[in-house]
Amino acid sequence: MNTIKHTNKKISIIAPFFNEEESLPIFLEEVLNIVKELVGYNFEIIFIDDGSTDNSLVFLKEKAKENKNIIVLELSRNFGKEAALTAGIDMAIGSAIIPIDVDLQDPPILIKKMIKQWESGSDVVLAKRENRLNENFLKRISASFFYKIYSFFVGNSKISNVGDFRLIDKRVVDNIKNLKEKNRYMKGLLSWPGFSSAEIPYTRNKRKAGKSKFTFLKLLNLGFEGVTSFSILPLKFFTTIGFIGIIFSFFFAIIILLQKIFYENFIEGYAFLILLILFFGSLQLLGIGILGEYIGKIYIETKNRPIYIIKNRYN
Repeated sequence: MNTIKHTNKKISIIAPFFNEEESLPIFLEEVLNIVKELVGYNFEIIFIDDGSTDNSLVFLKEKAKENKNIIVLELSRNFGKEAALTAGIDMAIGSAIIPIDVDLQDPPILIKKMIKQWESGSDVVLAKRENRLNENFLKRISASFFYKIYSFFVGNSKISNVGDFRLIDKRVVDNIKNLKEKNRYMKGLLSWPGFSSAEIPYTRNKRKAGKSKFTFLKLLNLGFEGVTSFSILPLKFFTTIGFIGIIFSFFFAIIILLQKIFYENFIEGYAFLILLILFFGSLQLLGIGILGEYIGKIYIETKNRPIYIIKNRYN
């Protein structure tokens, strides 16, 4: 068995979950086996129950009694994965944190490589997906499309094919903890402070148990949240489109006026006119919707409600 030896540092593994009673036993066993091999480090494994209704919490409460390094946070209701991950980060006291999903699509074995890269001087170690062959066609296409849109609007190409699974040094984590906005797109927030980073390529696995809780609509909403939380370029985009529309309308009006003067039947039917009305009307509604999204974010921020509420802490 290969071991990694180093000074006595604490590493915080953060695992939010929602109704994962099938995945949790497999995940915990695999993580504990990896932790045993990392001689010279202390670990805390922080599980955040995001309002589960199955036996996930019951299982972890028993495991927390057996192992003092397992900490379980029970949130008062389902606040969403981003809020649950925030709770884990706020609670973590390690010299580095490692957020990870419990579905084992992100292999815990990479934790060894992350720590090695971290000890070499990287403040952030990103696990980057080399391919998505184990995901369905729709998800691969939508993910590729989202990252292109995100990079265009936000200008952060490092987030492409990178999830929450990463190692983050404590001094970076301390800056992340100071980010108190209520609209949280964690992939963006974790990348926002910057610092030196390294990448570890890997192939994402299939789920070993259970079913994904993210529907296509939830993923679409998360993607929209990511763009609007980190860029106002969509607003500028529609301002530009509006300006171009004004110029186009001006020249179109001149053409119609000239045709009216010099041609008796200058337009046959109203198909083209109706098409223009539908196009620009739809564009206006989309622009109003995006504007409303930003106003809604301002509304949520001004209420200043807590991001999450911890009902109980075990161990």
